[in-house]
Amino acid sequence: MLEFCKSILEKVSFDQVLFKKELVKSIQWINTTDAKSLREWCIEMYGNKYSDIIQQAFETIL
Repeated sequence: MLEFCKSILEKVSFDQVLFKKELVKSIQWINTTDAKSLREWCIEMYGNKYSDIIQQAFETIL
Protein backbone atom coordinates (compact mmCIF):
# COMPACT_ATOMS: atom_id res chain seq x y z
CA MET A 1 0.00 0.00 0.00
CA LEU A 2 2.89 2.34 0.75
CA GLU A 3 4.29 2.02 -2.76
CA PHE A 4 0.84 2.61 -4.22
CA CYS A 5 0.49 5.81 -2.18
CA LYS A 6 3.89 6.99 -3.37
CA SER A 7 2.98 6.37 -7.00
CA ILE A 8 -0.25 8.35 -6.65
CA LEU A 9 1.58 11.25 -5.01
CA GLU A 10 4.15 11.26 -7.79
CA LYS A 11 1.38 11.46 -10.38
CA VAL A 12 -0.37 14.41 -8.72
CA SER A 13 2.73 16.30 -7.57
CA PHE A 14 2.24 18.89 -10.31
CA ASP A 15 -0.78 20.35 -8.46
CA GLN A 16 -0.73 21.56 -4.85
CA VAL A 17 -4.43 20.93 -4.19
CA LEU A 18 -4.35 17.40 -5.59
CA PHE A 19 -1.14 16.61 -3.73
CA LYS A 20 -2.67 17.67 -0.42
CA LYS A 21 -5.88 15.73 -1.07
CA GLU A 22 -4.05 12.53 -2.00
CA LEU A 23 -1.56 12.87 0.86
CA VAL A 24 -4.37 13.10 3.42
CA LYS A 25 -6.09 10.07 1.87
CA SER A 26 -2.84 8.12 1.85
CA ILE A 27 -2.21 8.81 5.52
CA GLN A 28 -5.66 7.49 6.37
CA TRP A 29 -5.10 4.26 4.44
CA ILE A 30 -1.73 3.21 5.85
CA ASN A 31 -0.53 2.16 9.30
CA THR A 32 1.67 4.27 11.58
CA THR A 33 4.92 2.60 10.58
CA ASP A 34 4.24 3.16 6.90
CA ALA A 35 3.11 6.72 7.65
CA LYS A 36 6.53 7.47 9.12
CA SER A 37 8.19 6.08 6.01
CA LEU A 38 5.84 8.05 3.79
CA ARG A 39 6.61 11.23 5.72
CA GLU A 40 10.36 10.76 5.25
CA TRP A 41 9.85 10.04 1.55
CA CYS A 42 7.60 13.10 1.10
CA ILE A 43 10.14 15.36 2.78
CA GLU A 44 12.95 13.94 0.65
CA MET A 45 11.04 14.16 -2.63
CA TYR A 46 8.78 17.19 -2.16
CA GLY A 47 10.01 18.99 0.95
CA ASN A 48 11.27 21.96 -1.02
CA LYS A 49 7.96 22.35 -2.86
CA TYR A 50 5.26 21.28 -0.37
CA SER A 51 6.90 21.41 3.06
CA ASP A 52 3.97 23.23 4.68
CA ILE A 53 1.44 20.74 3.31
CA ILE A 54 3.53 17.77 4.41
CA GLN A 55 3.96 19.17 7.90
CA GLN A 56 0.24 19.90 8.30
CA ALA A 57 -0.83 16.51 7.00
CA PHE A 58 1.42 14.54 9.34
CA GLU A 59 1.22 16.64 12.53
CA THR A 60 -2.01 15.00 13.70
CA ILE A 61 -0.85 11.38 13.43
CA LEU A 62 2.88 11.36 14.24
